[in-house]
Amino acid sequence: MNDKYIIYFISRTRKKMLKFLERKLTEHNMNDIITSHGNILTALYNNGGKLAMNKIAKLIGKDKSTVTPLINKLLQLGYIEKIQDETDKRITYIVLSEQGHQLKPKFDAISTQIYETAYKGFTKEEKETFLRLLKKLNMNFTELPDA
Repeated sequence: MNDKYIIYFISRTRKKMLKFLERKLTEHNMNDIITSHGNILTALYNNGGKLAMNKIAKLIGKDKSTVTPLINKLLQLGYIEKIQDETDKRITYIVLSEQGHQLKPKFDAISTQIYETAYKGFTKEEKETFLRLLKKLNMNFTELPDA
């Protein structure tokens, strides 16, 4: 087996999954949202609808400087709001708006479709092994400087 194919297929699968996700967003009339916006909204959905901006950046694995324009676009679209902490004015919370909350059923449907497509034909044991191996691969890069 040629080890180079492993990285090739990981990269190729990632591209296909992103295309799949973009197509599903379009099918659900969510053309104004890109995948990076989806990561932010999902972080909010999974954490009570309210997070500090630095916490969002950490959860989605991006720098705050990268997250800021994404947040600003979601603000412009009306999916989120900014709220300043009452006791510490340095802290700004990002909160789902009513419009943002209304997207959740669509996100849930898309997530289900992604999981069903991705894991089709996998046994429980295969998924567990695959996850373990991907975590191991990820750790190899996590330990590098600037990773």
